[in-house]
Amino acid sequence: MKSSLPKVLVTRRIPEAGLALIREKCDLEIYEEDRVIPRQLLLEKIPPVQGLLCLLSEKIDEELLHKAPHLKVVSNFAVGYDNIDIAAATRRGVVVTNTPGVLTEATADMAWALLLAAARRLGEGDHIMRHGQFEGWGPMFLLGQDIKGKTLGILGAGRIGSAVVERSAGWEMPILYYDHNRNDVLEAKFSARKVTLEKLASSADFISIHLPASPDTHHLIDEKILKQMKKTAVLINTARGAIIDEKALVQALREKWIAAAGLDVFEKEPQLAEGLDQLENVVLAPHLGSATIQARDGMATLAATNLLAVLAGKRPAHVVNPDVLIR
Repeated sequence: MKSSLPKVLVTRRIPEAGLALIREKCDLEIYEEDRVIPRQLLLEKIPPVQGLLCLLSEKIDEELLHKAPHLKVVSNFAVGYDNIDIAAATRRGVVVTNTPGVLTEATADMAWALLLAAARRLGEGDHIMRHGQFEGWGPMFLLGQDIKGKTLGILGAGRIGSAVVERSAGWEMPILYYDHNRNDVLEAKFSARKVTLEKLASSADFISIHLPASPDTHHLIDEKILKQMKKTAVLINTARGAIIDEKALVQALREKWIAAAGLDVFEKEPQLAEGLDQLENVVLAPHLGSATIQARDGMATLAATNLLAVLAGKRPAHVVNPDVLIR
């Protein structure tokens, strides 16, 4: 017997905190394999679907939307939504939602984890210890960078960028930030200064990226900017891989234009730029920014709540294309 409940497809298993909410009110199908759902299979499954809960790995474009005549909502299990053609969804009356806020603290923590690891060369130290290469303490062995009193540069002073600044207080760091918008709170509380990208690049000791992916931010950190950075600078990216020209970054790290980098995201994820994994002065993490139990439960709950609100004819907590709701 055909179910009268709305059909919902979840493209990969997410925490049960979210799935339980959907399962209670919908005809739920989950792609159970622990990998990205094959594109052709997604296209085959989408025609009867009314609610789609997807990941950044799924491309929600004109082709898919054309095959989904019943689709009402795309709930993205992420803050960013560069995997979705927002204009195409809006034309078709499909509401797009995301999950900001709930992963802010976890991602800010991750940025600091990478910053500390890269500054103090922990990746190199770990490799030495695991390969039996440690021969004892030495006065010139694995010298890294001090943090206290150094200048922190923030690219993107939104929720996560601001949370990273909050965590800098104990290190008494002067703050520079680059953003289209002024952040009055950071300026008042931390004496942060809004500067140009070039000024930030040449002045900051540590640069942490927290910008969304867009045509304007694609390869924003290119060869020119990398060459403007201090030779002692450390570059951190927990935002989107394509904001950095990774080919230029490999050259910058290899030729010591900058001291080090810490990366949690990659331009052609999960592939790495050629040569990146051969460099000692970069800490590489497999997209772990929001990977805490609390953050992922929060993301799952919010993604499910957003989806269910739209299917119930209500306004979701976080909608990317609000024009759809006022038609």
